Amino acid sequence: MFQPSKPKSQPPKAPGAGASLDNWLSWLESIHPTEIDLGLDRVLVVLRRLFRSKPKARVISVAGTNGKGSTVAALEALLQAHGRRTGAYTSPHLQNYNERIRVDGVDVDDATLISAFEKVEAARGSVTLTYFEFGTLAAFVVLNEAGVQDWILEVGLGGRLDAVNVIDPDLAIITSVDIDHVAFLGDNREVIGFEKAGILRPGIPAVLADVDPPRSVIQQAVAQKVALKRVGENYTIEEVAGGNAGLDFILHVQEQDIRLPAGPLPVPGVAAAAVAMLTLEPGMAIGSLEAALAKVTVPGRFERLGYEPDLYVDVGHNPHAARWLSARLQALKGASQKVHAVYAALADKDVEGVAHAMAPIVDCWHLAGLKVPRGLSSETLQDRLVPCELSRVCAHDSVANAIAEARVAAGPNDIIIVFGSFFTVAEARSLLV
Repeated sequence: MFQPSKPKSQPPKAPGAGASLDNWLSWLESIHPTEIDLGLDRVLVVLRRLFRSKPKARVISVAGTNGKGSTVAALEALLQAHGRRTGAYTSPHLQNYNERIRVDGVDVDDATLISAFEKVEAARGSVTLTYFEFGTLAAFVVLNEAGVQDWILEVGLGGRLDAVNVIDPDLAIITSVDIDHVAFLGDNREVIGFEKAGILRPGIPAVLADVDPPRSVIQQAVAQKVALKRVGENYTIEEVAGGNAGLDFILHVQEQDIRLPAGPLPVPGVAAAAVAMLTLEPGMAIGSLEAALAKVTVPGRFERLGYEPDLYVDVGHNPHAARWLSARLQALKGASQKVHAVYAALADKDVEGVAHAMAPIVDCWHLAGLKVPRGLSSETLQDRLVPCELSRVCAHDSVANAIAEARVAAGPNDIIIVFGSFFTVAEARSLLV
């Protein structure tokens, strides 16, 4: 017997006039069946409706497993110090969506964002877009209308098929290649490197900050005749005595020596930003470059939020980031100090690898639950870390409770590090800032 087909559910209607930013963001979460849907075809269709030609601004794309946000912030500061007007797009945000888009270093306001969302919605028609894709196109609208001279774009996931990659860059930076987002990018560095190298374009300059890059990245650069500047070959970074935590770094590039701060940001990313800057603006004075870099900070990147005991937060969420964080703590830790770790993570992350990287520096673990999509409960996190044989482990139902207990347990001269994801740091910052 013939059975009539069920009517397809209608997509939710876009917010109307007078809708708030929260209304728009809630609607964006509902318009596509999956959170991540890699591919450029749909985004490219809408982009061509929004822009008849490539934006006039100079475009710098930044991809990599870790260090992207720091590199964007450093390059943004350098360009501004040189008198350039900048627009930056990064993701994810810590506490407010507006953090994702900056014009001349200032977060975009609600009204500007809503106007951009309205324009993307009018242009997309029946094309489906994910939350990230819609937001990326809105960022392009904001930066274009702001009339800035440089767009600095952080690639969200991978590179080749990420929505940001619909715009051809004039310079590309690859910060690092390591294993993360296995379900989407693959489980080895060669495959992931191929995805990251997807931001390269024939003949453009590029900076590669990974000291041991996969062959796939080099092969793509050679095949496209990319003017590639590699750490260890075209520039080097030398540790020297002095500065914060007893160390400073010297960048040797183009027969010049540039002092880099051993501050809260990963030095390889800061160095890559400096190399990119000298490629884009070779006339920048070295003194101005050093002064600009000395001031760069990024919320959530080894950010100090407490004293006696010192309390730091860091968004590192994979083994590569954890190794950097462990080294940073080792440089700070005195002989009599103990490190108390508050750790909360998402279920799809290599929590075992993170714990192994941090175990040598951590004296006491406070595991916390994350009440967000994909968040691990403290019990599940503790079960997954049993094989790591961590010393002194306590479990808490929330980041807030874990921080409170860590503060009770730590002495005034000890160090507390809160890390594991953007969600972990966002919860900590909501308590401490």
